[in-house]
Amino acid sequence: MNNEAFDAKKFDLLTEELRYVITDMVCCAGSGHLGGALSLVETFITLYYRVMNVDPSNPKWANRDRLVMSKGHGAPVWYAALAYKGYFPKDWLPTLNADGTKLPSHADERTVPGIDATTGSLGQGLSVACGMALAAKLDKQNHTVFCIIGDGETNEGQNWEAAMFAAHKNLDNLVAITDYNKLQIDGFTDDILGLEPLVEKWQSFGWEVFEMDGHNRDDLYEKLTAAKNVTGKPAMIIAHTIKGKGCSEIENTIGSHNIKVPDEAAREKYLSAMSNADIELPY
Repeated sequence: MNNEAFDAKKFDLLTEELRYVITDMVCCAGSGHLGGALSLVETFITLYYRVMNVDPSNPKWANRDRLVMSKGHGAPVWYAALAYKGYFPKDWLPTLNADGTKLPSHADERTVPGIDATTGSLGQGLSVACGMALAAKLDKQNHTVFCIIGDGETNEGQNWEAAMFAAHKNLDNLVAITDYNKLQIDGFTDDILGLEPLVEKWQSFGWEVFEMDGHNRDDLYEKLTAAKNVTGKPAMIIAHTIKGKGCSEIENTIGSHNIKVPDEAAREKYLSAMSNADIELPY
């Protein structure tokens, strides 16, 4: 879509298809982090089809925008977005986390074309993104580094060290996105370790801060574009999302973090709970 006129209907259809495919991928694997992948579908489509400067035929293109997904367990949404963008064949998708797969459960730059950093150890991705952004500054390159962090992951102190570093170095080529779905593995974020006032916290660390509806395509495009154009300091976008979005079986539930799919009956349960269960799988 970023190489053609934006089509809202195509965007919405792609959103539904990716949600269904991601759910099937996790079902094929027998388990997986479905909730936090479904909460980011619109974000990934907007990044790869409308905002980021990338070339699927040349994944290591020096001038590409970079993406670090610090919440690496949400990799199924990244894999699906990359496959649909043309980085690798879609028939890789149902091999998620299988023996010999190129698509492990957490994001892996060694095996997956288009992934810029291996992640999964929570709290570290923003520091990696800071290093990439600083390197770009030193090399006088003008690409943008995006980084997605989880709200539960924000409990990690290393994020706030990275926040200080990015502001101190005036990394205005860094855009971070918090997937604020209000849930983490053990419960609701407010019950585990409350984050509010989250906007003011990031502002106090010297960042330009935006808030958006992480499921609204127009709000996504507006805020991501604005954040990319910030000068003089890094930008943080607080994306209000719903964990498990689109799957009525798990939407906004604690059990959505990692689901188990032991048999065909369980697979049918999750797939039939999708908002559009009539989608034809591409593999």
